[in-house]
Amino acid sequence: MAPLLDNPNDAVLPDFRTADHTTARARLVANSVGNDAQAAELLATLWTLNNNTARELWAEQIEEAARDAKEQTIADEQEAAHKEEQKKNKSKFVPKLKAGEYCELYYFTNKGLKDAKKSLLATESPGLTLTTNTDGQQTWINSDETRDPKAVITKDENLSWEHFNEAAPCMITAMKQHEWPEDRVDMHIKFWTALQNHRWRHTFDTLKQRALLFYQSQQRRLWHLTAGGPFGWSIAELNQDLILEAREEIFNEDHDLALAVLRQVHSFRSLLAKSD
Repeated sequence: MAPLLDNPNDAVLPDFRTADHTTARARLVANSVGNDAQAAELLATLWTLNNNTARELWAEQIEEAARDAKEQTIADEQEAAHKEEQKKNKSKFVPKLKAGEYCELYYFTNKGLKDAKKSLLATESPGLTLTTNTDGQQTWINSDETRDPKAVITKDENLSWEHFNEAAPCMITAMKQHEWPEDRVDMHIKFWTALQNHRWRHTFDTLKQRALLFYQSQQRRLWHLTAGGPFGWSIAELNQDLILEAREEIFNEDHDLALAVLRQVHSFRSLLAKSD
């Protein structure tokens, strides 16, 4: 129903006995309503019923407008408070962000964003954590204030390619939003793009696919340790020799794990045999 424009409480009951309403009374009389006086009385009754309904709708309309105004006021106050807090956090933490502190890609996966609503990005040092407010805006605060000691964080080398694909673009966006130097952002874009285009990315050999993610984790951690110093370097170009070494390391770890499982199975069977 369209909103009422005029307040029905201000309306005045017309005098339906006057000449202005002769035609309406005549129609009612023609339809066997009664005489002229009775027709005027009926018109007054119908007008009153309609006016009462309009008054109820008007009251509901006023209440709804008041609720909307209150909600808008609260939203405006929250937005103003958020902007003020964002200014404080920006002036306090942006210099540290520009220094290039390390963080796990996990926090930018869909799962990480869902499971860590208040810890979107945790740094390796106990200094900073990027949290998400109710309006979706990101703010840097002390990690100790939000870190959940029971939370399980997936390291970069253990991410799936699906999670990596979710995280990398989100992290690039966060870098830009928090004013990372352009050359560092471009370096990460080139680095992750090169990994996506590597011939091992779509191989059927899962060991090779895992090796690329392991290599990514190793190189990014090392880069953060040396960034800004005399021994810093660019990770934009892939090093195939180091990728091969990463594959060899994963192969050896898997081999050692398989041997450990076999030993456990053998020990368990030996115990069962002795119990028989």
